[in-house]
Amino acid sequence: MTHSNNNTIFGHPRGLVILFLTEMWERFSYYGMRGLLILYLTQHFLFSDERSTVLYGAYTALVYVMTIIGGVLADRYLGSRKAVTFGAILLVLGHLGMAFEGSGSRQIMTFNGAEYQLTLDGRGGDANQIVIALQIPDQPASRIQFNDGGSVLQVLEPAEVGLPAAINTSDYTLRTETQSLYLNILYLSLALIITGVGFLKANISTMVGDLYGFGDTRRDSGFTIFYMGINLGSFLASILCGYLGIVHGWKYGFGLAGIGMLAGLVIFLRYQSWLEGRGEPPDLNKLKQKVLGPLNVENLCYLTGLGIIAVSMLLVMNAHLVDEGYVGLLGVIILLVLLAYTFISLRGIERNRMLAALYFILAQIPFWALFEQGGSSLNLFTDRLVDRTMLGFSVPAPVFQSLNAAFIVIFAPLLAWCWIVLARRGLNPSTPVKFALGVFMAGLGFLALVGGMQLSGDAGMTAVYFIFLIYWIHTIGELMLSPVGLSAVTKLAPARAVGMTMGAWFLYSGLSNYLAGVIAAGTGADTIGGQLTDTAAAKATYIEVYSNVGYVAMAIALVMLLVSPIIKRLMQDAD
Repeated sequence: MTHSNNNTIFGHPRGLVILFLTEMWERFSYYGMRGLLILYLTQHFLFSDERSTVLYGAYTALVYVMTIIGGVLADRYLGSRKAVTFGAILLVLGHLGMAFEGSGSRQIMTFNGAEYQLTLDGRGGDANQIVIALQIPDQPASRIQFNDGGSVLQVLEPAEVGLPAAINTSDYTLRTETQSLYLNILYLSLALIITGVGFLKANISTMVGDLYGFGDTRRDSGFTIFYMGINLGSFLASILCGYLGIVHGWKYGFGLAGIGMLAGLVIFLRYQSWLEGRGEPPDLNKLKQKVLGPLNVENLCYLTGLGIIAVSMLLVMNAHLVDEGYVGLLGVIILLVLLAYTFISLRGIERNRMLAALYFILAQIPFWALFEQGGSSLNLFTDRLVDRTMLGFSVPAPVFQSLNAAFIVIFAPLLAWCWIVLARRGLNPSTPVKFALGVFMAGLGFLALVGGMQLSGDAGMTAVYFIFLIYWIHTIGELMLSPVGLSAVTKLAPARAVGMTMGAWFLYSGLSNYLAGVIAAGTGADTIGGQLTDTAAAKATYIEVYSNVGYVAMAIALVMLLVSPIIKRLMQDAD
């Protein structure tokens, strides 16, 4: 197919530049906040590990689920451009809202009738646990630590604070005082981000596709460039926001994420004319039609967005109260509905291919449930139990989130080349086999990390290169599973059911993230100020949980490998 060279940059429509930059800054803001969130919850608001990881899982799950609603509203009414603009505005508000941190929660110890504050003298795993004597006028402080087993609090400068050198944990009581205003700002900010991503994420990808006509040979190259923007934003955010948040203050890390999203919004608004009419509402007259007094359809779409914010806020506020059994039941019910549609409405090749699509939708769950430990339990592990010293500098834990993006940029072209070489020799693995390999790599990564933990002894710090290793293994697994997953689902679903099937893909991705939060909660440990009181016990818990999920993932991968010939036959040459 030929295409005009007018209004192109490096052979691509100039609109790609705007979408590249907008998505880059959106991912910058998302991953900048993501790397800090679990540490912010445990160290600033003093949530328990269990509550923090479940909230994190609910948040990431809702991000995927709301993408379905944002996509439907854009397809039927708003068009992609208006949906992206609305989503970007919500994201700016949400990320900047995260910067309003307040003074944080306080952990108050009552001992012999006097009150003391237990806290940290900084942020991140390098901070020291301290006790502050609240009843003394100048409120002196002393460093503290716990004995092996976490049963005795040891005061290193007892005379400074008027405490004995050793206190049994049974001899004092603890309570947590929380600033309700700033906690509610946190919940509202997360809800704004959830809804903003829901309106922006799927629709900006749709606009990239709209830049290229049917059969345009530049399409794959355009999406590759766009994908590079995603990883560039993720890479930069993890380093910059992670460093600022830990070293200089939470508000600076979150604030930079908000500024990044604001830059993306400004670029999109300033240069949206470069899109040349793409992404406009499907029916402008219908969009402006009055339906409720002075309110038209467009107004109602935005009001729906505000309603989603309210619902999302309630869900993240109460995430720790939701029984995972209900979430599992929801997944089963949706699967039964999809199976009923498949067997009642489809026949022959369509039915077989739809069954294969449903298999891939379900097969992604174990991979993402393990992969998404990166932002929660693995982030906490890196902060607390890893020797992060590199070249004489202690690297903040969130910075290691950049490894996934860096490895994708490095290894995606190499893996693509490998598939081409194998295909020429008739050895290219089928899509079902690649899925099995992806899940296998997820399990292998955790077992490799467990090996690193065991090498360092009961309470020793794990060598940092094992963090590089698990992220590398997981990235290879992601490249085996993620790129082919969406492609397979869109090819296998009948044309009249592509939207529903894609919605199911994102919905089960969301359920995977919730499951990731439940798994992460199993690694929870006792903390003071977000730091461990018993390193050996915490490490033993990580070894147990990560070993279990690693072996289970490998067993699932083996089953997937065994059934892969059946799935390949169901695909009816659509591989």
